Amino acid sequence: MIEPVLVAREGVIATVALNNPDKLNALNKPMWEKLGIVMGELSADAGLRCVVLRGAGDKAFAAGADISEFARERADSRQAKDYGALIHATMQSIAHCVHPVIAMIRGACVGGGLEIAAMCDLRICGESSRFGVPIKNLGLTMGYGELQGVLGLVGRAITSEILLEGRIFDAAEALQKRLVNRVVRDADLKHETYALAERIAAGAPLVARWHKQFIERLCVAPQIPQAEWDEGYACFDTEDYRIGVAAFLAKTKPQFRGR
Repeated sequence: MIEPVLVAREGVIATVALNNPDKLNALNKPMWEKLGIVMGELSADAGLRCVVLRGAGDKAFAAGADISEFARERADSRQAKDYGALIHATMQSIAHCVHPVIAMIRGACVGGGLEIAAMCDLRICGESSRFGVPIKNLGLTMGYGELQGVLGLVGRAITSEILLEGRIFDAAEALQKRLVNRVVRDADLKHETYALAERIAAGAPLVARWHKQFIERLCVAPQIPQAEWDEGYACFDTEDYRIGVAAFLAKTKPQFRGR
């Protein structure tokens, strides 16, 4: 069995790697489960000062969801709601990690990968990185628990563009949209990321943790009623969802019917 998430530590800096490189680190259920556990454990480690979150290999941070498991794990809105609760819990474990978290983005950062990166405190990427959330082509919505981070990061207009257009765009545009803090040469990505982590780690750790809390408190999130939250998974009961997933797996263009 391949370990879904890898953890390494050097001094006061931990590295967490999404580990599904043969599928461009496409996110499956074991990865979501393990990532949430790992981030909780690291958050409880008072000896740490910074966490770097990356994808295994050289081709992707994470290329979205592993569509091949949808028929088994997200066949309808009931299953999708349970899966969505897992995703939301994992997203919150990243956002609420007491230590600063840096997303080191190489290659594809798409769909769920972009959502994970948005939950990190800082994002640094290589010039060849690609971004986007093309889930409209699957007949899917981004649930509230996943939408929260992207919307909070780039605002209403850019979030609407990303979701409604569903286009994949380059690192320069990601910087312009404020999805990333910095773009560097691909060859320099690792060095620049860990140099940033070292600068963070050199500061007073309690101050870094307080600043994370203060920023979160000022970014007030609305309380969504349960019925409206559940509506985020209604798409999984539609015919368009079944059409979109089948077309993706068959590598054909979906013909949606609005049902």
